[in-house]
Order: sequence, then C-alpha cells, then structure tokens
Amino acid sequence: MNTLRARREAEIATLFRDEGVQRAMELHGTPLLLLEPGRVRAQYRRLRAALPFAEVYYAVKALDHTAVIDTLAQEGCGFDVASIEELDRVRARGVPVDRTLFTHPVKKPAEIAEAWDRGVQLFVADNPVELDKLAASAPTAQVLLRLSYPNPEAKSDLSAKFGIEPSQTRALIGHAMRRGLHVVGFSFHVGSQLDAPRRFADAVGRTLELMDELEATTDVRFEVLDVGGGFPVAYDAPVTSVEEIADAIRPLLAPRAGRLRILVEPGRLLAAEAMSLVTSVTGRAERGGRRWVYVDDGVYGAYSNVVAEDVHPMILPAPGPLVARARLAPTTVAGPTCDSADIVARDVPLPPLSVGDLLVSPAMGAYTIVTATTFNGRVATPIAVVAEPADVSPEARDDAAPVRMLSTAAS
Repeated sequence: MNTLRARREAEIATLFRDEGVQRAMELHGTPLLLLEPGRVRAQYRRLRAALPFAEVYYAVKALDHTAVIDTLAQEGCGFDVASIEELDRVRARGVPVDRTLFTHPVKKPAEIAEAWDRGVQLFVADNPVELDKLAASAPTAQVLLRLSYPNPEAKSDLSAKFGIEPSQTRALIGHAMRRGLHVVGFSFHVGSQLDAPRRFADAVGRTLELMDELEATTDVRFEVLDVGGGFPVAYDAPVTSVEEIADAIRPLLAPRAGRLRILVEPGRLLAAEAMSLVTSVTGRAERGGRRWVYVDDGVYGAYSNVVAEDVHPMILPAPGPLVARARLAPTTVAGPTCDSADIVARDVPLPPLSVGDLLVSPAMGAYTIVTATTFNGRVATPIAVVAEPADVSPEARDDAAPVRMLSTAAS
C-alpha cells in the first residue's frame, strides 16, 4: 500500500475521532476546512531544529488565519508580509513591527510610506526604480536586494517575475548608496514546492560567493542573508524532507551565522499540512464509461491550488465502513460550479459513492482558501479550528475575516 496514502488516512482517522470536529461538521456542514494550529507549531519547531541558527519569518500569504499567526507569534516567529493589509493583520495580533519583513520587491509609493510610518525598517527591492521610491518614502531604509535564480523544476518559478542577475548587483548597490539607502544583504527564492536540495545549496553557495567578492572589492559589509522558502510538501507523492534540505545548506550557512543574520521565509511548509478539506458528494454520473462524482467545493474555491499551482491534493473517502468494504475505481471529481473547467482531479481511486458521502483532502492549508473566489456566488469555505483552548486566543475565536472561524475545543 502507498505509504503516504496510508499515513494520510491514519491522520484523517485521528482527526475524525475528535469530538470537536464532529460538532463543527454538525454546525457548518460541508464544505469545511479543519485547521489544526498544533501542527503549525510542530512544523515550526521542526524547521528550527533543522536550521537552529536561522530566524524564521512566516510567509503570511500562504494562510493568514489568526490562529496560525497567534500560534507562530507565541513561538517567537517573525512574519514575511507583502502588503499593508498583511502587515496590519499581523500587528493586530500584537506582533511587534520589528518582527516583520516587507518582502514584495515592487510596491506602490503609498505602501512604502505607510509601512515606514508603521515602523518597518527592512524592505526588499530588485531595481533602481524601486530604490528611488524607497529613498523618497522611506529615507535611510535598510534594503535586501532580491537575486534571480531561475528554477524550472519548481512548481512556481519565482525568479520569472522578480530578481536581478548577480552581475547587476554592484551597480545597484552603488545606486542605493547614492540615494542614502543601506543595502544590508541579499534575498532570493529558489521557487515554490521545489523538491531539489542541490538547487537550494547552489543558490546559497552562489550568493555567499557574491557577498565575498563584493566585500573584497568595495566598502560594503553585509549583515543579512535571506534564503527564502520553497520547501516542498507531500501532496500526492513523497518529497524531500526539510531535514534533508537543511543538511544540504547547513554546512554552507553555519560558518557564516556568527556574522550574518540568516533568514528563512517558509509559508507552505508551516501551513499546508495543518488544514484538511471536507466535502460532500452532491451528484454522480457515468460519462463515457467513466465514473464521475460532483462535490461542493472546487477549483474556484478551496481547491484553487489545483489550477494556480498545479498541485494535486489527495482525495480520500472519510473514515467509515465504506472505506473498508469497497473496491476502488478511477473516478473524476468535479467541483460545484457551472463551469466545465471546474475539475478537481481525474482518475482518483475511490469507492462507489452516493450523494451525501464525505471526501477529505489533507494538506490543504497553503494557497487554498487565500486564493479562492466567489464565482457563481459561492461563499468562502468556513474554517473550524481544532485546538486545545490554550492554542487559540479568545480574540481569535471571534475573528470573522477572511472566513468564519470556530474553536472546536471543549469549553
């Protein structure tokens, strides 16, 4: 049996035994997202153990739910924000502004001014125009220059839109200095969902070599290296563990940690496995000799990651006698909208299903509900927080944005 599938089935079985989960499903019905902040905490601690000298800045864009922010804030995590709205969401949870990093390489002048007024000191830029905007709206700001390291192996090649070639950095540093800005170091992102430790190591090595060359030939002294994120998550197949990736880059980074601040910006790694999606079968059909089922969430909703990122979450039957007794067959799973493009997955091994049966997709915490739409007038899928009372603050339980949130812990 597929070991990843077996592990996911065991995790779902444990989740469904939680009385709070059953109450949440009775209250909300489906579709429903089940968020476990404890798993966010576990992933954070796992990363800290793998890279103990690194400062972790959570990429808020992955999942900006207050339960996630609160959990990571309690752990001492920093926050990578890419908009004023994300910055204010983090600040509203009591996070000091000095634990934030404004990473969007291209910003409106008004955004820069507002972030500067709120106390943000460290910004990312990758071109002279952006440096000019920073100089005008955030005088004396500290700047990380974003480097470009294209990686076609990544699900999302984040150097396709942002970043400069290393050969351009000398001129850009000179431009920044003339405008009164302090270039404190470099940042890069190897690409999202990148299952290639050598790519991480290559980017780190090349950046350190660049820093050494520039320090040897100019008066610049660097203070920060931001190695970004991109750590992969096992959706429908095993991936390289964060420990293995850390093993590839730790020998390069550890000798520099005494002089450089080493930053890392995980989003998916911390959030993805902390949330599961429960859907109901709303219809079934035989089309061209193939089995189809229709469910009440789709690619315009929480399954937006299927289209936006080309990732393929598992779709499993909910725990129960149906799983044990039925023979699996390839099934197409379609979403609830009237658009024929709303296909979640094809050839999913599923038992015969009836209207009302439940399906579950694990690892649905990152880049799912945050990129969902309201196409066809469908509302955002609710999130129920499965946590002990200490894991979620009373304020978080009353939070109503961006979706409803319920603490399912026993009172």
